[in-house]
Amino acid sequence: MRVFAIGDLHLSFGADKPMDVFGDAWRDHAERLDRAWRAAVGAEDLVLIPGDISWAIRLQQAADDLSFVCGLPGRKLLLRGNHDYWWSSLTQVERALDDSASVVQNNALTVGGFTIGGTRGWTLPDEANEAADTHIYQRELMRLEMSLSRMETGRRRIAMLHFPPTDVHGADTGMTRLLEKYGVEIAVYAHLHGRAHRAAFIGEKNGVRYVFAAADYLQFEPLLIAEE
Repeated sequence: MRVFAIGDLHLSFGADKPMDVFGDAWRDHAERLDRAWRAAVGAEDLVLIPGDISWAIRLQQAADDLSFVCGLPGRKLLLRGNHDYWWSSLTQVERALDDSASVVQNNALTVGGFTIGGTRGWTLPDEANEAADTHIYQRELMRLEMSLSRMETGRRRIAMLHFPPTDVHGADTGMTRLLEKYGVEIAVYAHLHGRAHRAAFIGEKNGVRYVFAAADYLQFEPLLIAEE
């Protein structure tokens, strides 16, 4: 089994939100994603999708986007992003998926030799503009620890986040300390677009390998991050 990652799919089959308004890099991105995914991912592989899956506002509007994801090869693990407004209760989201897809939310899932946990994350406190951001960040720290504490022992540990867990310099943060505390091998995140790609920290620090997997950064090709 191989493990791939790609976030920020920003699908809009059920919503009027064409992504090419953000530039030519997004032109026909769903078709490009479909081709690249099918060329790279096999039925026995795992794909991590760290947030911003659909532009839909309600779960019903996201049906075509989720059907598209479920119809792609491999086992999929989905995490909520800040633009996934359609994401309602865990039970309702799980009911909208088929057997090829599962949800990471206040839990940890084991697939093959890997155990995967995570949370959405939020703006880093040093970059926050409002006290409310710091409050949300602290709540996300609690959710991350809840998820990581449920990881199965004896497996390789991967964490999914939507927001970057550190800054461009790899600064120590509440998120990075938890990843290190729970022995996470790989931390995958997305969220940054366009020129903001330059703010992504990519590399290893204190035993954790940080992987930036925003779809436009990857040119809509799922990134191989691990193999059994």
